[in-house]
Amino acid sequence: MAQRDRKDIFRVMDEDILKAGKEDVRTRRFLLPKRILWMKGHVENSDTLLENREMQISLAAHRPCILKNEGQAQEKASILLDYGVEIHGGIRLLAWMDSTGRGAKVRIRFGESAAEAMSEPGGETNATNDHARRDMTVEVGMMSMNQIGESGFRFVRIDLEEPEAIIALKTVWAVLIYKDVPYRGSFACSDGLLNRIWDVGAYTVHLNMQEYIWDGIKRDRLVWVGDMHPEVTTIKAVFGEDSSVDDSLDFIRKETPLPGWMNGMASYSMWYSIITWDWYQYTGKKEFLEKQREYLKGLSEQLSAHIDEKGQDTVKEGRFLDWPSEGKLGIVDAGVQALHIWAAGSLEKIFTVLGEEALAGKCREDIERLKGFETDYEDSKQAAALSVMTGQKGAAEVNEALLKQGGAKGMSTFMGYYILTARAMAGDYQGCLDCIRDYWGGMLQLGATTFWEDFDVDWMENAARIDELPQAAAEAGQSAEGELARVDVHGTYGGFCYQGYRHSLCHGWASGATPWLSENVLGVRILESGCRKVKIEPHLGDLEWAKGTYPTPYGEISVSHVRQSDGTIATEVDAPKEVEICS
Repeated sequence: MAQRDRKDIFRVMDEDILKAGKEDVRTRRFLLPKRILWMKGHVENSDTLLENREMQISLAAHRPCILKNEGQAQEKASILLDYGVEIHGGIRLLAWMDSTGRGAKVRIRFGESAAEAMSEPGGETNATNDHARRDMTVEVGMMSMNQIGESGFRFVRIDLEEPEAIIALKTVWAVLIYKDVPYRGSFACSDGLLNRIWDVGAYTVHLNMQEYIWDGIKRDRLVWVGDMHPEVTTIKAVFGEDSSVDDSLDFIRKETPLPGWMNGMASYSMWYSIITWDWYQYTGKKEFLEKQREYLKGLSEQLSAHIDEKGQDTVKEGRFLDWPSEGKLGIVDAGVQALHIWAAGSLEKIFTVLGEEALAGKCREDIERLKGFETDYEDSKQAAALSVMTGQKGAAEVNEALLKQGGAKGMSTFMGYYILTARAMAGDYQGCLDCIRDYWGGMLQLGATTFWEDFDVDWMENAARIDELPQAAAEAGQSAEGELARVDVHGTYGGFCYQGYRHSLCHGWASGATPWLSENVLGVRILESGCRKVKIEPHLGDLEWAKGTYPTPYGEISVSHVRQSDGTIATEVDAPKEVEICS
């Protein structure tokens, strides 16, 4: 269409400018703070920030929230806002007046926990600005509407930085930036805690579904392809087909020319192969596989070359399993060996679909060689689970000896889905439900509204909730008496790259309980590519009923299971006509 014929906002633009632009696939929603969690110094009318006021500044200041500093020796006027739930985005701060005439300096601190929003950079609690600025000083002038920040947060602290200054605020709205896609999948059962866990897992991944699939919305706003597998598994169960998966896989492939390893880690190139097959199995789109064909052929040869005469995986670069396993060489070796088997199996199926029979046969040979090498998963539930899933070890034996022992102890946020899956293969569905309640429910008990990069149930001992201010994390004299012994979970725990407040409290890889509940309690299993054949086999454990939906390329499958008085399960299924249901 010629420029003069355009009737929309772009009519005045040159065509080359318009063509070079890109549409944001995301949308915005504005949220009010739910409560004022803390204040100090001279703050007036703070409750007005909780009111639903217009997001337009005006000349007349009607009962503003006033922050006022009255000299060098006085405490800075400060306020801590709680928006009630973790979000991705920033704030829109409307200021009627400042007394400087040039814009008053205010310090803005975003926090995934209340304590993080109160923190200073560095030190033992390790607050950072990595990946996204969450601690900044900006100038706010009179009659201004200021868009500030883009990070992951629930809490925002505002400090008036200048002495002898006043600022009058109208509103401080949070700006939720998200991809507006429907929740086509659903889950409900007779246990409200499990329902909440399913919802929070779905929401955790949703926040990380931006233009691409991120690992975390505060830190790790990157396409970590290995970490994507639990997220993609959740996307299949909740949202169905989404362009962020294809775009992320294309992005990481283009970013990693062979012989490089994705994200610098051989195990993540293995995960890429696994995700590629799983996504095809879900969508049924052969053209998606065709785009990956040449790359996967080269990657398969590269992986095959890293198997020695004993059948052992010999890759040196990036032998990563998960953080709790890091540095434990025998466990990592066992886990990566299993990942290599899984990846070779995925490649074998891909090449079969693509008609690359010679390559498919080579993958089958690699699997046999890899399985012929004995590994020792030691006390690692993660490596043991992968060994079960890849057929190296027997599910019942490993579950009895290790996986069920200690319940939620030894769990992993990244590997949680695989540990649960291996236990389910042993028929231990009740043990899985108990573990989900204790592990993912433990994060909820500490105030989480999204699931975390790492978590250990031992952290719960004497822990403060993340929506509280334990004395160890608040400024001296500001905590309630008797709070000193409470542990600031966010600032105290974590290791490796996620020590203290650098720890992400919204990490998509921690969502594994959500798809597990859909696959095992609702009992939905994809048997043929494109969801053309699906098995429904529920496992209710101690639940009285469960119902929900599972998205397919043809529409949603609706299932309902109710325990009868004789202990049997009555099941009702409604599926699109293109989907064959078997039990």
